[in-house]
Amino acid sequence: MAESIPAEVEEPDLLALEQQVCFALAVASRTVIGLYRPILEPMGLTHPQYLVMLALWQHGSLSLRELTDLVSNDAATLSPLVRRLAESGYVRRDRDPDDERSLRISLTPRGRRLRQKALDIPPTIMKKLDMDLAEVRRVHASLTDLIKRATTDAP
Repeated sequence: MAESIPAEVEEPDLLALEQQVCFALAVASRTVIGLYRPILEPMGLTHPQYLVMLALWQHGSLSLRELTDLVSNDAATLSPLVRRLAESGYVRRDRDPDDERSLRISLTPRGRRLRQKALDIPPTIMKKLDMDLAEVRRVHASLTDLIKRATTDAP
């Protein structure tokens, strides 16, 4: 004879919207990226452009392929974005002299100077989120682990 579950101990509804990891991630992503918008607009940057600039500030000149890998985006999406950054005077797009098929993206002096203004962005975001560096690092580590798990084939 099967035992019945007492009414006060109900199983969670695994299809409830508030139980979905994808929903929490989507809302968190939109909300946090939205915090960046008013900070980036005076610099003439969108959030995806900011990610490209971060990669260039960290690594210097990059091929478009390297850039797509670093920011986890495809060339078709990044090409117009990089073109707009070039039109803004932040980057240069040149053919790689060693491989004419490859496009190299490099910072202009104006793009390098923008980094100084961008140094205020992380502390501003942490303040808006009311998080200290340790909390931000924990969230980042959890999300990085989640990305790894989502992109690794399960055994």
